[in-house]
Amino acid sequence: MLTVVLGLSGALVYGFADFLGGLASRRLRAVTVAAVAAAVGIVPLLLGLVVVGGDFTWTGTLWGAVAGASGGVGVLLLYRALAIGPMSVLSPLTAVFAAVVPVLVAVLRGTALSGLAIAALVVAVVAVVLVAAVRDSSGARVTARGLVTAAVAGCGFGGIVLAYDLTPSDSGVAPLVVARVLQAVLLGAAAVGTALAGRPGGAGDPATSADAAGAAVPPGPVVRPAGPVRWPARLLLTVVACGVLDALANVFIQAGLHSSDDPVTLPVVSVLNALYPIGTVVLAGVVLRERLTAVQWAGIVLAFVASVGLALA
Repeated sequence: MLTVVLGLSGALVYGFADFLGGLASRRLRAVTVAAVAAAVGIVPLLLGLVVVGGDFTWTGTLWGAVAGASGGVGVLLLYRALAIGPMSVLSPLTAVFAAVVPVLVAVLRGTALSGLAIAALVVAVVAVVLVAAVRDSSGARVTARGLVTAAVAGCGFGGIVLAYDLTPSDSGVAPLVVARVLQAVLLGAAAVGTALAGRPGGAGDPATSADAAGAAVPPGPVVRPAGPVRWPARLLLTVVACGVLDALANVFIQAGLHSSDDPVTLPVVSVLNALYPIGTVVLAGVVLRERLTAVQWAGIVLAFVASVGLALA
């Protein structure tokens, strides 16, 4: 039960962070928002390191670095995928791969799943697709390149869960600090490269709308001044909150993975983690008064059913 609660909490907080990142990306390049948010997320993790402690072991540091690299590459590839293909197809595809890859790894390791667990995991994956389904009026066409890019991005996000699962249970938040620092460096380098390219939109900008930073955030006007970027207080607070929530979500996910010695914990947390669009669309409904579609409501209901099933399995 604790594993399910932590997994769902991580997913919801991830979704909230994505929503805020999506809002900020209407004023700034999505890769810039992601880079700054990643850097901001280092601060609460360092505070957590002081308060609850952590051990920088070789194993924990290694897998923390793998998580950071996997997450950074996943974000950049997601941005690229959404820049060349329809969000309505590629965003759910990314979420599905993020959920399924750790499950396949767990099964290949020899993890035996009960009938109820298998059914609940399948229902949860369907819920991921339905909740992540969003309207797309861009007219972009599905291409093999876009599909492959989105799939690899999803594998990158799944790699985060796999890496955190392999960190020592007594390492605390130390691996999370390593992961966040490396991810901030990777995304920061990408943001600087994009800025130097000086081409808003197109190949020089890995994302052209809010949809990249928050996959389920309703599309909105993208306003990016041509001159130097100014950071009004509200925009700065939005990005800071995004970074803090994203870091907190990682804490929930790692805690969920280490909450039990049962080998089923990995597939359960990975699938629940992929339900992050729920937090995004719910917050969009509350803040932006956006109505959820019938398909998304169906996904939320199925996610609840799957969560109950996983808790009982």
